[in-house]
Amino acid sequence: MRMLTLSCVVLLQLFVFARGGFAAEAVDIGSRLELFVDHYLVGELDGAELRLHHPVRSGVALAFDRPWEGIVSGYVTVMYDRGKYRMYYRGRPMTTAADATEQAHEVACYAESVDGITFTRPHLGFYEVAGTRDNNVILTQPKTVTHNFAPFRDTRPGVPADERYKAVGGTGKAGLIPFVSADGIRWKQLQEGPIITKGAFDSQNNVFWSKHEGKYICFFRTWKHGVRWITRTTSDDFLHWQEPTDMEFGDAPNEHLYTNQTEPYYRAPHIYIGTAARFVPGRWALTPEQEKAIDLHGPQNYSALGGAVSDAVLITSRGGTHYDRTFLESFVRAGMDPRDWVARSNYPARGVVPTGKNEMSMYVQRHYGQPSAYLERMVLRIDGFASVHAPYRGGEMITKPFRFSGKVLVINFATSAAGGVRVEVQDEHGDAVEGFSLDDCPLILGDNLEHVVKWKGGGDVSALAGRPVRLRFVMRDADLYSLRFR
Repeated sequence: MRMLTLSCVVLLQLFVFARGGFAAEAVDIGSRLELFVDHYLVGELDGAELRLHHPVRSGVALAFDRPWEGIVSGYVTVMYDRGKYRMYYRGRPMTTAADATEQAHEVACYAESVDGITFTRPHLGFYEVAGTRDNNVILTQPKTVTHNFAPFRDTRPGVPADERYKAVGGTGKAGLIPFVSADGIRWKQLQEGPIITKGAFDSQNNVFWSKHEGKYICFFRTWKHGVRWITRTTSDDFLHWQEPTDMEFGDAPNEHLYTNQTEPYYRAPHIYIGTAARFVPGRWALTPEQEKAIDLHGPQNYSALGGAVSDAVLITSRGGTHYDRTFLESFVRAGMDPRDWVARSNYPARGVVPTGKNEMSMYVQRHYGQPSAYLERMVLRIDGFASVHAPYRGGEMITKPFRFSGKVLVINFATSAAGGVRVEVQDEHGDAVEGFSLDDCPLILGDNLEHVVKWKGGGDVSALAGRPVRLRFVMRDADLYSLRFR
């Protein structure tokens, strides 16, 4: 009798699990925007998949052609700041000198834009560099800082006006030294010594205020398992930092991630988006004929362009010490230009910013270490890093159980002329909620960033708010980029 009872209990548990019931605790997404850059909301996929999308090349944003900049200008930051686009980057005219030395003449530079498409250099006149004050240089010392000066706008409530902009810079034993600014252009060192010391820092080291975690976070360069690694530390006040912790990548392969370029996604700040530069030493794509055609080994070029290739990958985090690498394939490829099949080309700038009603932009360094070096703008649709994709033959995605707040479901989607999307609201057991079944949902067709889903009875789902539910998407030749309740 006891064995029979235990068997019944086990069968009941298996039944509940199979029905998607209480075996999975419902997460509370409130009215947050949720992107499909990971499996956070994805419960089941049948004939559908998570698909990485790729930004489109959209022209030169800035050519690094001034005497104080040079062919290895880099470590670029782009931010959208209340109607203005700000760009920060390293100028380094002397490529034969070691990093962060006086002989390299490294400086921190500033450019700006009204549209995020093309950038101009303000004539600041702060410092005489390369024989002129007619330049956009904002910092010349210390050299360990100008090597990789990385600013951000501090959005923490209560920050003093003269510290609204902050930055860090530094390499090796010098550590990361803090700077502050009232206007993002005129900078002063906040304290004499470094604020973070346990790291290699020989890259772009990025700090931001996280509303999601309620603290400052710094992602910086270290080494682990023989490759360039990413480590993070946190602080409540920007000056005093916790013991650093290496980031985890799950079962992703160990790869050199040269820059992390991590920051909160501007539409969903609980999701950190990293457009990381992937460096692959020991590989080479150019033929001897191509090397000759671009004069790869000429004296005008940086001497360390050979023996490696690089591209960019998408990494994400929802806080804590875990990076998600759902997509191992390249996010930004080198492309058909042989000048980009060299070491350290194709490195993204930090920053994904809105540049139009339907688009957002990121920026990528091209032709690194060559006289034609420039920063390229690349464009994605809003929320368009990745999607739940269904092919022509069709597919489904059922979310994990979750709770929400709001009145209507809004989706960012696109279909072909022959495709479409239908949505069903299910209870936590997987049963369709009356009035919100698949049959109640008219076919959704088109391409829309903010489509309000409706059923025969309308789109009001407020009666279901706070209850554990699931969403079932039945799709054909379609992409679902994001969803939210509002």
